[in-house]
Amino acid sequence: MKQSLKQYLAAIALAAPIGIAAAAGGGNYEKVELDHGDQISLQRGAQIFVNNCLSCHSAAAMRFNRLKDIGLTEEQIKENLMFTTDKIGDVMQAHMNPADAKKWFGTVPPDLTLIARSRGEDYIYAYLRGFYQDPTRPNGWNNTVLPNAAMPHVLWEQQGIQAVKLDADGKPIMKDDGHGGKVPELYPVSAGTHTRLTKDGKWITKEYDNYAKDLVNFMSYMAEPAQVQRKQIGYIVLMFLLAVLLPLAYFLKKEFWKDVH
Repeated sequence: MKQSLKQYLAAIALAAPIGIAAAAGGGNYEKVELDHGDQISLQRGAQIFVNNCLSCHSAAAMRFNRLKDIGLTEEQIKENLMFTTDKIGDVMQAHMNPADAKKWFGTVPPDLTLIARSRGEDYIYAYLRGFYQDPTRPNGWNNTVLPNAAMPHVLWEQQGIQAVKLDADGKPIMKDDGHGGKVPELYPVSAGTHTRLTKDGKWITKEYDNYAKDLVNFMSYMAEPAQVQRKQIGYIVLMFLLAVLLPLAYFLKKEFWKDVH
């Protein structure tokens, strides 16, 4: 319990400066449209998160039993999503030892519980699609959204491989990143299980884009599990205001002005 509390507080402490940095650096990324009430999308996202992200990253404030909120049964959670513990009330701990992560990546991968709130959904969506091959980097990968990131492209099999376009002098061709900066222009090298290359060289990425959306959707839910209920309550309050208070205000107005006239 104490360890989980420490990790949660650490996640909050990490999220604060990250959020400030994100706000300072802009954030005009492509808008990702998510449906936080789509349980099927959330379930797919949970599976993607556990199978790919949880190997290195923890979610210290998220317990496995909260996955019941997105329509999963306890049996489904235990059978398909729990690989390092048999207690449904445990938090999501990374499979990797932090000391090993520090040794291999040069840093301990951050906790992801609050990352969707600190960085934003659009940022994560752009990040998941922004990896490209970079032989100058220790892990062989780089990212247009977070240059020189220590994280390799764990979803390369799903997305395929991208590389930087070079000009005649062998220098990277740069383009606007959407918020005042420049990023390398990319082209597809090979397709993945969720992308394909047509005969004329067109890269079809819709399936991978949806794959990334499901992951972002779950991470957004994880950062604020009560958001669906909060929005539902908001709609109820608005309906109450329109259905009850508005007519009441109208009749009060009529009664008041009746005496005036």
